[in-house]
Amino acid sequence: MDPTQEGPTEAVDVYRDTWVRFLGYANEVGEAFRALVPVSAVWASYAVATAYVTADAVDKGKKAALAHGDNSGRTTRVAAAVVDTFVWQALASVAIPGFTINRVCAASLYLLGRTTRWPLPVRKWTTTAIGLSTIPFIITPIDRSVDFLLDSSLRKIYGGGEKHE
Repeated sequence: MDPTQEGPTEAVDVYRDTWVRFLGYANEVGEAFRALVPVSAVWASYAVATAYVTADAVDKGKKAALAHGDNSGRTTRVAAAVVDTFVWQALASVAIPGFTINRVCAASLYLLGRTTRWPLPVRKWTTTAIGLSTIPFIITPIDRSVDFLLDSSLRKIYGGGEKHE
């Protein structure tokens, strides 16, 4: 296919198709660096990730409002889009990955302390490297698990029509 030909273009979702998506991973990075930075920096990373989640949910609500116009049931569909996006993102981008990276780092710091004679700064930097390297491996399983959880619970309430994608 000739790339110069104009065809139908899909709308770019700024929260999922651009660099802005990486703001959702801020808390995982913060958790990975917990051993090296003040706790306030970790909490700031959660603030960034939560702002991303909230902005994405508001954006999906606006898009649902435009898509449903003045049709009956518009308010319900907009609310479902906002709630589904917010809950999905809060679980899949903030709560579960943050907890997972926190525990991986805590366990690795503990195990390095018990099994090596490395100086504390080396153990802390190693823990951070382990935490950062874990992030790419946990994303897909967490996303799929949250999809399953919401499909089995919350989405049954509103018929799953506004499923997070």
